[in-house]
Amino acid sequence: MKNTIGFILRGRENRIRNGWWVLIFFFTLSALLFPLILLAQHYGFELNIWMQSGIIALATLLVQALRRKPPLEICGRINRNWWSELFTGSLLGAVLMLVPALILWISGSLSWQMNRFTGVDFLQGLGVMMGVALAEELLFRGFVFQRLLAAFGEWPAQLMMAILFLLTHLDNEGMTGVAGMLAAVNIFMASVLFGRAYLKSKNLSMPLGLHFMANVTQGPVLGFGVSGDQEPGLFRPVLSEASAWLNGGNFGLEASPVALIILLLMTCSPYFRKSETIIKK
Repeated sequence: MKNTIGFILRGRENRIRNGWWVLIFFFTLSALLFPLILLAQHYGFELNIWMQSGIIALATLLVQALRRKPPLEICGRINRNWWSELFTGSLLGAVLMLVPALILWISGSLSWQMNRFTGVDFLQGLGVMMGVALAEELLFRGFVFQRLLAAFGEWPAQLMMAILFLLTHLDNEGMTGVAGMLAAVNIFMASVLFGRAYLKSKNLSMPLGLHFMANVTQGPVLGFGVSGDQEPGLFRPVLSEASAWLNGGNFGLEASPVALIILLLMTCSPYFRKSETIIKK
């Protein structure tokens, strides 16, 4: 019996199995997060996205310390190549949002007006989008994703993380009807794309840049909602009600079938098809 339990926990190489490390991570994250939620409710302060990022980063550091592995195993060594991949991801993120917006503008489904928008507003928007990208990439392409890759390989890990990524967005405003269904598929596939970006760059730089710039382009720049959250932008989109099914309506580009097509084309492109699964024992 003792040998059976030991094998379930540790496997043949006498190492704790990756599945148990995933559970340990979520237990650690919960132990850090729930007291902070209670404090926020008691004292009436907002648990903002940067606090959430810090909690996820701290949980990652603690579990990596338990594994006796360096933190840089998760995010990658910060060097010239890391910054280059970050820049490449940022370009791809901008293209991901600009191309469908351009197609919708040409088709007459939307137009733009200049918005009353200050430099402070823009910097605040950048800060929020960076916090969102950092928190979500640490959580969904960081420790958990990398342990699942080691345990099951690329596509089981991708599917599990895409489902979890979608579940965390289901309560977002506007996730109803046809727009909600399109947004759900878009969000699911976006997780797959970010996962492929991780496999391409072999660290968090490319998915972080892609995620960040996609959000910045559709929110603080073009003025669309970001996953259902309305964000003021440099421009204000004027949507055609007759083409709401095409332009995404109030939900934004993530509920547009045009944006979904561009997302699918990028995800299936040869650039990401050549990615290799990295298994870190």
